[in-house]
Amino acid sequence: MAESSRANGRLARTESAESRWVSRVLDEEDEEEVVRRGGRLDLEEEDDGEQRLIRTGPRIDWFDVEALEVTGAQRNENEEFDLGRTAFLALQTLGFVFGDVGTSPLYTFDVMFNKCPIRGEEDVIGALSLVLYTLILIPLVKYVLVVLWSNDDGEGGTFALYSLICRKAKVSLLPNQLPSDARISSFQLKAPSPELERSIKVKQQLESSEFLKELLLVLVLFGTSMVIADGVVTPAMSVISAVSGLKVRIPNFTEDKVVMISVAFLVILFSLQRYATSKMGLAVGPALFIWFCSLGGIGIYNLVKYETTVLKAFSPAHIYYYFKRNSSQAWLSLGGCLLCVTGSEAMFADLCHFSVRSIQLSFLFLVLPCLLLAYLGQAAFLVANSTSAEQIFFLSLPSGTFWPVLLIASIAALIASRTMTTATFSCIKQSIALGCFPRLKIIHTSRKFMGQIYIPVVNWFLLLFSLAFLASFGSINELGNAYGIAEIGVMLTTTILVTVIMLLIWQTNILIVLCFVTTFMSLELIFFSSVLGSVGDGSWVLLVFTAVLFTIMYIWNYGSKLKYDSEVKQRLSMDLMMKLGCNLGTVRAPGIGLVYNELVKGIPAVFGQFLTTFPAVHSMIVFVCIKSVPVPVVPQDERFLFRRLCPRSYHMFRCIARYGYKDIRKENHKIFEQLLIDSLEKFIRREALEYSLESDSDGDLDAEAARLRSRIVVAPNGSCYSLDIPLLADCITSPRHSAEASTSSHEPPEEATPDYTKNLEMELSFIRKVKESGVVYLLENGSIRARKDSWFFKKLVINYFYAFLRKNCRRSITTMNVPHTNLMQVHRTYMV
Repeated sequence: MAESSRANGRLARTESAESRWVSRVLDEEDEEEVVRRGGRLDLEEEDDGEQRLIRTGPRIDWFDVEALEVTGAQRNENEEFDLGRTAFLALQTLGFVFGDVGTSPLYTFDVMFNKCPIRGEEDVIGALSLVLYTLILIPLVKYVLVVLWSNDDGEGGTFALYSLICRKAKVSLLPNQLPSDARISSFQLKAPSPELERSIKVKQQLESSEFLKELLLVLVLFGTSMVIADGVVTPAMSVISAVSGLKVRIPNFTEDKVVMISVAFLVILFSLQRYATSKMGLAVGPALFIWFCSLGGIGIYNLVKYETTVLKAFSPAHIYYYFKRNSSQAWLSLGGCLLCVTGSEAMFADLCHFSVRSIQLSFLFLVLPCLLLAYLGQAAFLVANSTSAEQIFFLSLPSGTFWPVLLIASIAALIASRTMTTATFSCIKQSIALGCFPRLKIIHTSRKFMGQIYIPVVNWFLLLFSLAFLASFGSINELGNAYGIAEIGVMLTTTILVTVIMLLIWQTNILIVLCFVTTFMSLELIFFSSVLGSVGDGSWVLLVFTAVLFTIMYIWNYGSKLKYDSEVKQRLSMDLMMKLGCNLGTVRAPGIGLVYNELVKGIPAVFGQFLTTFPAVHSMIVFVCIKSVPVPVVPQDERFLFRRLCPRSYHMFRCIARYGYKDIRKENHKIFEQLLIDSLEKFIRREALEYSLESDSDGDLDAEAARLRSRIVVAPNGSCYSLDIPLLADCITSPRHSAEASTSSHEPPEEATPDYTKNLEMELSFIRKVKESGVVYLLENGSIRARKDSWFFKKLVINYFYAFLRKNCRRSITTMNVPHTNLMQVHRTYMV
């Protein structure tokens, strides 16, 4: 690892040189910058005539350099194993991760035997065998042993998988990727192998096919919709299953009373959702530990008291006999069997605060054994009492333990509900950061754990629909089928995305990949067919709910992409800026103007509107793009990337403020300004240092170019590196500065041999002076409309649906609390 770190450092120094080799076609900014600064382009075509090695002229920026210095990548794979810390985290995982799967014994057999009534001992053993092997295959083999390792630097969930794929291949539909997005994850060269060749082919296929990109996005949005639907059904299912236990001891306790009490519990639960989020974790862990111990103890009690013949259910042959005797009814009961693994996705989605080992330790040594004992005990009770097929869990309790167990079961149900709601918040925050959900107000409830968040709109949205589902279905059996649809939808999405990661990133042996995808896709499709077979019972409401969520997310992503494409097409050319001169054809007033836009390249068209609308512009202009990158966290000292847009006298820069999808965007505007200015000064110092180093070096440029060409290697991600990785001082160039074009400037031209130290001090002094004059935020109050010749459906989507979402979502700058006196806005309408 140490050698790898040193290699990465040398690569960073190589690419930070002003003149460097790249394997790409220059964009507009690069070409104009090379010509303006006197650089030279040497093009060498490959055999296929497509890829070129390009010698860029003098250009010093951080857009494809600084990202290599981002720390913290691959954190979970490299952390040392600490048994004490892991055991402590394992206890906490019980409350945050396993609440949902831990409450499944309350209702699994009830729903199964409602679909397939018990006709003998063999039916009980067959159903038990189904449950046992479902628990072993899905939570244990799939999630604990495979999926948990596909985390994105400690983050789990559908969008974490998607961001991991986006960082490796350019599959995002929003065309704002930079080289820094791909290299932010400590890229390492690998030795040639069949797996590496397959990975390159998969990457090329994904990047070249718009259909596959769309399909991947649709899959991710579908999985996210199912997660949100799961967050609606889980509270209703968990609470009503616990409250239904009262019917065992209280005569004439009707279903209506169960619903009323469940409604009261849900209202209290969601009302307290934002409070004590961090402190609650210390209490729910021990509470769930008691619950799992109770499950194991009750199971052992029933095995000892009744029949131990149920242990033969570990033979998979009983699954075959079960389907042979019951055929279609057994197939329908699979929807109930699926409920034994509800919450498996939460093990992956709630990974952010726990290590992979802590979750594996908890599941292997406590959760799984206790669940197996609980189901074995319930089956033993049913063999001796085959007439009792409802409220099996509460009927099988030892005498005298009903009320204590009911209390702890209610607590466990509430914890399970809260866990899934928190996972829903995290999933929505990730989708917002990656441009797939309208921006909402996000409250961080813990200063220590940045992943503990609360989204007010989503919280009340979940409460409203949980109550609606509870009132509509009103029973465990109908809710159970809807619950199964939500769970299996998320599982199918995870299986497909992990398969892509195996091929693209892990470069796993093809036989292992085939075994994984064949086994789990087949199993989950069988479960999916079962729950869809009962969709007529009312579960179609959940499918409609999921379709509405999917439509909202897809429309937002579609509209955002069209708006970005329109901004790219209408951006101003660099030739126009050069013709205007360093005064930009107007008066330069003291101060700093931060022009907010979404472009990562080019000058936004809205800036031209500022020039024509206002009588003066600020003496320093910074084009700021707040960009979400496909990583969980970007360290504060690596937040900003800079590029100088025009000659020094223009005082114009581009800044990309990078945020991961787990980062907190709550900086006060003054803090943000200070961080931006500090980073800009750091960039200018490094620029001056590199210019001075290159001006001191000697040598023939052509000879050096030939020497570098012979040592260039193209990496799998499309980047070019030198084989011997020369130091910065070895990258020899001849700075050639042309006179800065200006139509309204009286400054003398720069000298042939500039004094970099003097220029540096002058520019830093200028920045400090204009900062004292104040910082103004220049914003675009933009809207988009479909063109008149667009087809009807596009007009409907853009002019009404997307416009409504955009009007009612939060703006990205809202969290900074910028005073109105520091804001200037112009309206612009984009026709798409």
